Amino acid sequence: MLYIISGASGSGKTITAKKISVRKRIPYISLDWIMMGFTNGIPEYGIHDKLFPYEIAQRLWSFLKAMLESMIHAETDCVIEGEAILPELIVELSKKHPDKLTICFLGFTDVDVYRKLHEVRNFSDKEKDWLVAESDEYILDHVKNMMVHSRQIKISCKENSIKYFDTSEKFLDALDDAERYLLK
Repeated sequence: MLYIISGASGSGKTITAKKISVRKRIPYISLDWIMMGFTNGIPEYGIHDKLFPYEIAQRLWSFLKAMLESMIHAETDCVIEGEAILPELIVELSKKHPDKLTICFLGFTDVDVYRKLHEVRNFSDKEKDWLVAESDEYILDHVKNMMVHSRQIKISCKENSIKYFDTSEKFLDALDDAERYLLK
């Protein structure tokens, strides 16, 4: 089974992925690692970390689709998380392999940007979260961009009958709901 968790930066994808990985005793892959491989390893492909998530997802999709299909064919169990998937792209695989993958998206459509800044500053892993090193202004701008991205994801999830969880309020409760849904 492939457990796919995508959505906005800072919405809880990694937290959920790690919990499922431990619970199911299966590996997880962060799509950020793949994207950074393109950024630093083969920059001529034009896939890099300065693009908006929508652009990254569009450019990476043919690669990710082939990778996911190969993992499905090999009957691999894995959690895959990251921004680089869009509902309108993965819906085809979801319909083709409904018993081989389970998908959800996370986002925050209406979060208090200053509360989110406080959360980034006080609850993020200072060693691993790239956003922590940025200025308050940068983080606030990033949060606003992710709110716009979340709204787009939410609409696309509804149009494609894919589950969306909003972490704007009751963050941990929403992540627990997403985990239960994925493990159903």
